[in-house]
Amino acid sequence: MNIVEKTHQDLKKGLLPRHVQFIALAGMIGTGIFKGSSDTLNMAGPSVVIAYLIGGLLLFIVMAALGEMATAFPNMNVQHLINKAFGFQLSFIVGWLYWFNWIIVIIVEIVAAGSFLQYWFPTVPLWLLSILCASVIIGINLFQVKYYGELEFWFAGIKIITLIAFIILGALIMLGLFPSSASFSNYTEHGGFFPQGIDGMLSALLVVMFSYGGAELIGVAVTETKDSQRVIPKIIKGTVWRVILFYVLPILIICGVIPWNQVSTEVSPFVQVFGLSGLPGAADIMNFVLLTAVLSAANSGIYATSRTLFTLSQNGEAPKAFLKTTKKGIPLNGIFLTTLCILAGVFLSYLYPDLILSYLMAIPGFTVLLLWISICSAQLKLRKQYTGKPGFRVKWYPYTTILAITALSIIFLAFLFNKQNFIGTTVCLVTLVIFILLSFIVKQKK
Repeated sequence: MNIVEKTHQDLKKGLLPRHVQFIALAGMIGTGIFKGSSDTLNMAGPSVVIAYLIGGLLLFIVMAALGEMATAFPNMNVQHLINKAFGFQLSFIVGWLYWFNWIIVIIVEIVAAGSFLQYWFPTVPLWLLSILCASVIIGINLFQVKYYGELEFWFAGIKIITLIAFIILGALIMLGLFPSSASFSNYTEHGGFFPQGIDGMLSALLVVMFSYGGAELIGVAVTETKDSQRVIPKIIKGTVWRVILFYVLPILIICGVIPWNQVSTEVSPFVQVFGLSGLPGAADIMNFVLLTAVLSAANSGIYATSRTLFTLSQNGEAPKAFLKTTKKGIPLNGIFLTTLCILAGVFLSYLYPDLILSYLMAIPGFTVLLLWISICSAQLKLRKQYTGKPGFRVKWYPYTTILAITALSIIFLAFLFNKQNFIGTTVCLVTLVIFILLSFIVKQKK
């Protein structure tokens, strides 16, 4: 029996509100906080908390704009909205950039998952463990979307429970219930609250914005969410506040328990804090959590890439072959292309492990910033086209939306002109030029 039921089939509405909320949490709460927090702390010291708050404010505006449009135009995802606002070419460019972004993220996370498994299986080659992880995640995405949502729910649950446990443990350490050098003076000593100056805080803001990437998955999942017009705005508001708390509180605890200049870049600061508690098996526990974090991000990436290709195909921006779905509403060809890209990425990381991953890590934030700017710009353009007054609206419009676009554009330019991002910037700009040229070619053929 043919696995494909028909060429043009809608995606199944199998995602429940709790699934969508945890999909967004899973996309944002990952290696960015568990591992990347060591990088931001070394860049900015305790002042990195301000960077996370600024990033959280911008995140809230972007997601509020997305929630408003989701209410005004039910069953239209991010890609549909950008196409409706700006037409074929910009939608083509942003859509393919977003697909490219998640392909890079998936490759990085799959290889990272393999490296975490090597902690327990040091004699097994990294490439083999990475392929094993990829096989599991791809297999999960071949089932009904509700099973993907259920897995992300539990993946995110593990991370959230870990963060809550970390916050409670850190508070006990700060109160002196465990022997340590924890002190509130750690926030102001060792160079002060801004030990690297304002520049250090702004540099950390670049990494922070990348860490918050993934929130827009709510907008990708709209077309597969039951009663999306009613539940999406509620999910967005709850998700943003939870993410800000799950970033800011752990960072405050890390800064209080460990002087910022003693935070290791080799291991997760979470491992360092758990180690101070003297709890047995702390390293194994955190290694397991880090493994679930990267598998969760890879799982979200396969979902995002396959659904983005489906929507691009709907809009005539990708081959019609990507409209093919299984009887369960799974975009099979999109997952197949993603699988090929994963295999290519794992092979390259096998050949050049020290070079490829460091270069790839600099790319995702580039496309996330462009997508967020596009979301806010689409809201500015589409507000006049609403047929009625949506129940969820951005406060202080248009000033808040304009503020977000301006701030995100400044961060984007800072990323481009940062010398440390030279390789990543070059790859991003070349990719952007290629997609711009392709948009003209494809438009002429339409």
